[in-house]
Amino acid sequence: MIKSLLALPRTVWLLGLVSFFNDSASELIYPLVPLYLASVLMAGPRTLGIIEGMAEATGSLLKLFSGVLADRRHSTKPWVAAGYGVAALARPLFAFATSWPMVLALRFADRVGKGLRTSPRDALLALTVAPSQRGLAFGFHRALDNAGAVVGPLLAAWLLAQQVPLKNVFLWAAVGGAIAVSLALAVREPERGANATVHRFSWTLEGLPSRFKRYLAVLALFTLGNSSNMFLLLRARDMGLPEYQVPLLWALVSLTAALFSTPLSALSDRLGRRRLIVAGWGVYALFYLALGLMGRSWLLWPLFAFYGLFLAATEGAEKALVADMAPPEMLGTAYGWFNLTIGFMLLPASIVFGWLWQTLDPLAAFAFSAGCALLSTLLLRTWVLRHS
Repeated sequence: MIKSLLALPRTVWLLGLVSFFNDSASELIYPLVPLYLASVLMAGPRTLGIIEGMAEATGSLLKLFSGVLADRRHSTKPWVAAGYGVAALARPLFAFATSWPMVLALRFADRVGKGLRTSPRDALLALTVAPSQRGLAFGFHRALDNAGAVVGPLLAAWLLAQQVPLKNVFLWAAVGGAIAVSLALAVREPERGANATVHRFSWTLEGLPSRFKRYLAVLALFTLGNSSNMFLLLRARDMGLPEYQVPLLWALVSLTAALFSTPLSALSDRLGRRRLIVAGWGVYALFYLALGLMGRSWLLWPLFAFYGLFLAATEGAEKALVADMAPPEMLGTAYGWFNLTIGFMLLPASIVFGWLWQTLDPLAAFAFSAGCALLSTLLLRTWVLRHS
């Protein structure tokens, strides 16, 4: 495994380090937003669902836009650098938010940055490595990304334990953001054929294989039950977990994902992407059912570690599967549709989840998510697999 990692191109390592520092900054803030909304701005689950759904859905449109333009211009680096730059500027400004609409605006700006960079970055990774290395490359990238997501919450927990005001904690995000932008500027643009085909953009996904379209349909159903992770942290808080432990709980998720992302995604190079995805979605369904049913806060720790396995098994494999299905000259566009599907469906997912939670009870919301995951797993096996 170590030999294979060392053989990965310089670009893969650089993008991994960019994600490490970017997520250190992002995850420093992420687990604190629901606490800030609830304890300082006095906003509930429904407001949280609106904020996360609108920010993610709008930013996802840019993921398609940037992916299509990256294919047309045969250029990915400018989008990657600009995306990380916008997010780095937005995050520290949470310290000055005095109302939930301001939080919405800043989350929107952060997601705009992600929208600009995500699809071109994924295409850049896929173009840099051989098909037999895709699972390893995406898994390694996700491992460093999740390692940064361990550092951020740990730093947040330490600062809160030192009784640093919540608003001041947000300012620390500027450090990781600045390093991430500097490293992104050092990434080299991959060489492409001078006569590479440029496909006309089509809202009907013209030029992309039918099995890829079926994959997107199933992914949309799964994402309908995959609302913002902030609801998981809110659930942990409502179950009695002390506020200073909330970032630590999320750090455990990221640590588990960081440890297992590389070996599990590399396993998809040998066993097949879909087997890993099916297993991961099954883990997700069990996690959501357990979180909705249980009432003891000490069980949160092993359960959230279990959730990290879902991320490790699926994040790299899902993206590698896109590259397996799409033609090389349309990788940016394919990743644009992939990321758009996930992000856009988060709007109804978060609103429905927040509505079920606040109108009925948490169990109804978590059971709905588990049901979507189980049905998606069945369709992936019997529909997408059968025709591929």
